[in-house]
Amino acid sequence: MARTYAVETYGCQMNVHDSERIAGLLDEAGYLPVIQGEQADIVVFNTCAVRENADNKLYGNLSFLAPIKKANPNMQIAVGGCLAQKDQSIILKKAPYVDVVFGTHNVGSLPVLLERARIEEESQIEIKEALEHFPSTLPARRFSAFTSWVSVSVGCNNTCTFCIVPTLRGIEKDRPEADILKEVRALVDQGVIEITLLGQNVNAYGVEFGDRGAFAALLRKCGEIEGLERVRFMSPHPRDFTDDVIEVMATTPNVMPHLHMPLQSGSDRILQEMRRSYRSSRYLGILERVRTAMPHAMITTDIIVGFPGETEDDFQATLDLTTQAQFSAAYTYKYSIRPGTPAGVMPNQVPEAVVGERYTRLHEHQQKISLGVNQRSIGQTHRALVSEVEGRRDQAQARLTGKTEDFRLVHFDATSQARPGDFVDLEIIDASAHYLIAKELAHIKTRGGDVHEARTKQGPTATSLGIPTLRKPSAAE
Repeated sequence: MARTYAVETYGCQMNVHDSERIAGLLDEAGYLPVIQGEQADIVVFNTCAVRENADNKLYGNLSFLAPIKKANPNMQIAVGGCLAQKDQSIILKKAPYVDVVFGTHNVGSLPVLLERARIEEESQIEIKEALEHFPSTLPARRFSAFTSWVSVSVGCNNTCTFCIVPTLRGIEKDRPEADILKEVRALVDQGVIEITLLGQNVNAYGVEFGDRGAFAALLRKCGEIEGLERVRFMSPHPRDFTDDVIEVMATTPNVMPHLHMPLQSGSDRILQEMRRSYRSSRYLGILERVRTAMPHAMITTDIIVGFPGETEDDFQATLDLTTQAQFSAAYTYKYSIRPGTPAGVMPNQVPEAVVGERYTRLHEHQQKISLGVNQRSIGQTHRALVSEVEGRRDQAQARLTGKTEDFRLVHFDATSQARPGDFVDLEIIDASAHYLIAKELAHIKTRGGDVHEARTKQGPTATSLGIPTLRKPSAAE
């Protein structure tokens, strides 16, 4: 009988994309995704190292699995991703029952390492310092039948003092444009109607071959691909954001009017300490130019609270900037020390209680802004793509869910005949800080919906199922 697997993912979209590759590799090696509610024979953790809570989550889950592993020695546990690249042998010291530790640069080695650990009955550690393959060259089990990620680059050349990612993923390495477009066209042929271009610093694409206009040109060429209804990208860096990208966004119909651009802090002093290489005026200037070209665009961001040395005045500058920027959403994080980063050894670390209080204030402040932004959409018409996971009929609320062109969550009447992968034109009738409520005006059947229905009838395939995730053991286990 074939062995089963589950993949637990922490972190950014790059990690989610890597997890699709991990699942595809395990499929190709003859393993099967575990049935929901059952315990997998192989559990793979694809980890993040950006914040401390990801470390805690990993080691907590490993401790949950320890008694299960003891009762079933044939079970295997693998840990990969950024934390594995960073901690390496520390993982085995804390959890000696882990079978495989692999890094960010050798995802493709996982099946061989699992088999070697099984035969030799010994833990395997393999960490490479350079990339073996672009993630997109490996097989994948895609999370969705009609949306997909496409990596344009890996690694990062920035030196932000709070971030360890460049150390773990290496310097930026760009894919040839022809390879990217070939992958996008292949995905569209499979029924994908929305792609998101990914990079650690996506708009720096082209730095390796010295072309500052390469990312805008890539977006424009994606706009020419027949059958590709939506193009998104994340996450750009303000330093590298150029006006030609704004022009392409404004003039290319399938490039969506949504920009996720990390701010991190509204204080120029803190931005300098972070080595973010821009100041608040430049950031706000980009937003102004985006909104001049696309008044309907929505902008989201990332913000860190409690960076070393942050004063109340610095924090107030962040609150003030969020008011000016009118983000539709902000992903806010408490600063946590990352060993190996310059910020980790800076003086004036902010007390945890102060960080927590500021985090709560920022969250509440942004909630009010998000509510106001969403309420201003009442009466407007938006086109939503019914999503595969969120698009399930909610019997309690009697509604379906999708994403608008500007990347906002929207709920609408579940009596609609729309299916995941279809578009619906909606009139917004109510709003909260987190989502819109709408009534359906028109249902537009798409290739994405056709593919979803066909694959549902055919049963499980490597491109239509989500990645199975870890089932937490009960107290009895």
